[in-house]
Parts: sequence; structure tokens; C-alpha cells
Amino acid sequence: MSETKKLFIKTYGCQMNVYDSERMSEALGASGYVETKTPDDADMILLNTCHIREKAAEKVYSELGRMKAFKANKPDLKIGVAGCVAQAEGQEIMRRQPAVDLVVGPQSYHRLAEMEAKTRRGEKALDTDFPLEDKFEALKNRPKARRAPAAFLTVQEGCDKFCAFCVVPYTRGAEVSRPVQRIVDEAKDLVERGVREITLLGQNVNAYHGTGPDGNEWGLAQLIWELDKVDGLARIRFTTSHPNDMQDDLIDAHAHCAKLMPYLHLPVQSGSDRILKRMNRSHTSDSYLRLIERIRAARPDILMSGDFIVGFPEETEEDFQATLDLIEEVRYGYAYSFKYSTRPGTPAAERAQVEDAVASERLQRLQALITRQQTEIQQGMVGRDVTVLVEKQGRDPGQMVGKSEYLHAVHINDCTAQPGDLVNARITEAVRNSLAGAQI
Repeated sequence: MSETKKLFIKTYGCQMNVYDSERMSEALGASGYVETKTPDDADMILLNTCHIREKAAEKVYSELGRMKAFKANKPDLKIGVAGCVAQAEGQEIMRRQPAVDLVVGPQSYHRLAEMEAKTRRGEKALDTDFPLEDKFEALKNRPKARRAPAAFLTVQEGCDKFCAFCVVPYTRGAEVSRPVQRIVDEAKDLVERGVREITLLGQNVNAYHGTGPDGNEWGLAQLIWELDKVDGLARIRFTTSHPNDMQDDLIDAHAHCAKLMPYLHLPVQSGSDRILKRMNRSHTSDSYLRLIERIRAARPDILMSGDFIVGFPEETEEDFQATLDLIEEVRYGYAYSFKYSTRPGTPAAERAQVEDAVASERLQRLQALITRQQTEIQQGMVGRDVTVLVEKQGRDPGQMVGKSEYLHAVHINDCTAQPGDLVNARITEAVRNSLAGAQI
């Protein structure tokens, strides 16, 4: 039996990185590693990085500088860098930080065990290839540990859209979809381990085009209907979507699939057609709004979420006002908004930049509008009945916390349910970032 060693993973970025960190932990479990919550006693430290923000690589180098102190006190400690910064900066990381033993790109996590063995022999390990095999298939025999009631499941990676601000096509590669049966098998495995809700992940998840059991190419809607058959799976979600890939059958699934939750994250990025064109988004504000109308006609109670980039190169006040106008029309329950930051190697990085102070002021105005809409929507939930997937105990005795079908966090006092249970609750109060409810 392998000697037990401790693994500390620090995860940056999106849900896909969270999912990937779980897979890396499982891959190294075969080499005797168990996760620890602190780097202080770790035998291996992995930084799972994200390249979506400006100066992401420099932040990684800064973090690696701090990690060197751990290695000074523990010479056998292994330090690794994974994720999108590893993909983009692999050789440079090795050159600038000799303390790093291992660099692995997003498509090569299934090779971690052999890479780790290489570092134990005193060698450096670097793998940033884009292999054709399914990197997750190698993990199918992982330990069957119990899981939280909600879990992520990657179904698609990469992107072919080449938005002018985005590094994903360069760090994650072209769109690749996993076969349907492998996804269904992993979903069944998750359910056996206690999962009741699965969020399907992809950089462009509704462009999913995996091979189905019949040998034909299946879209996301077909995959969802196949997962709908999995006994014990109560809820299905998916993120992140592109407006151009919101097909009719997927909209229809929102209308008729009871397990598909009434929540949709559909980024628009800007309300200005001029800026959308400069972003290479391939949709207009009007086509986006008409799409929202069709989705809400199919599922009137659906809660919309979006992404916005403020201060994109050459954005004028008129362009920004168009974004505010679109937000007013859509009414978002959630939104993720950012000041534009340059991503080296992307087309937008070479264009005339908006002054930082101007971008910051616009971001404040946009976030104030989103906050108002979110508050109004949450207040509108008071008195309504929702179904809550209980996830954990709350801070107060007898209190349980979970998520409603609309992804709102709900605190239920005097709750008799346990994690994994679905509870009917009546919303009694809306607070800043959550709702309070009573079990019914």
C-alpha cells in the first residue's frame, strides 16, 4: 500500500477549475495522497490557476515566491502549477521558479500520477499537450468517497468562438465534448456517492456535441434528457452558455424537463452592438433580447444571470448606456461584472484602452443597477413556496442551509431535514445575499 502523503490544492477561477481540482486530487489519490486544508503540512502543493484576469501569471509567480518558504523548511516538498497559466507559461514557470517541480496543463491531469512519480525521482515534470484521449476516463476507478449533495460535472471544454478579450481558445484549446455514455456513467457514480444535483460545465457548454449511444452526435438538450433518466438525480443545471448556441430543443427542455432548474446563465458582455462586434461576439443586443423573450415564453419563472465587461477598448459613454438599457430590460437575478483587463495575446489587448478611472466609475454604476434588480427579485420571493436542496447545517441550532431551484441560498430554521433532502419551504424574509424560509 502506498505511503500516505498530504496534498494541498489552491484553486483560482471558475467552476471548471473547482471540478478539475477534484479530479487532480482523485488522480493523486492513487499515489497515496490525501487532501489537507493547509500548505503547512503538505507533501505536495498544487496551484490550479486561471488566466482570465490581467496579470494572472504575475500573481502566480508571487504566490510561488511565498511557497518557496515552505520548501526551504521541507526540502522533499513538491510544488506544482496546473491550469491555464500553466498551459500558457509552462516553460517560463520552470525557468523563473526553480522551486517548481511540476507543471501540468488542463488537458493532462490524468497523467499526474506518473508526473508525480517523476518528481520523486528528482526530475522535473512538464506536460502542456492537448491529447486526444478523454482526460477524465483514466479516473473512472477512483475511490468512492461520499460527496456533497451538489456537484460539478465537466461535459465540454475549450471554445471556438475567439472573443477578442478571451484566452480560453489558447489555453484550453478547441471545443471538445465528452461522449454521452461517459457523462451518464459519471453522473450515476456521483448519485451513488450522495449527489442530488449536478451542474454540467463547459467553457461553452451549450455547444456540446458529444457522441451518443447510437453513434450519432448529440446536443446538450439530448444529453439533459438522458440524464433525466438517472434515478436519484433530482436536479440538473448547466453553465456557461453562449447566446448563439441556445438551440430550440434546449429552450424546449427548459419548458418540459422537470429536473432542469429554472435558472440560466447566459452572458451578453455588452449592450452595444458596436462593442459586441469589436468583441467578436457574433450576436446583437436585439437578437439577445429576442432570445430572452423566447426562453421566458417557454419557462416564465426562469431566473436569468449574465456576464458584463465594462470599459472594453474604445467603449464610449453611449456604448455603456446601451448596456445599462439592456440590463434594465432583462432584469437579472445575478450577474458577474468586471472592468476589462488585457489578456496578452488577444486582439483587444492591442487596442486603445479606456481610462481606468472611467472604467471604474462605469463599473460602480452597473453594479448598483444589478444590485437593485437582484434585491427586488429576492424581495419578490417573500411569500413564495420553493424547493430547497439542503446542503449543510446553518450557524444557528436547528438551522439548515441549501439552494432553491432558482439558486438562491435559503436558511431554514427548525428544519428537520438532513443534507441531500429536498424540502418545501415558504420564503419569509429576503436579506442581502440570501433568503430565510420556513419548512412546510
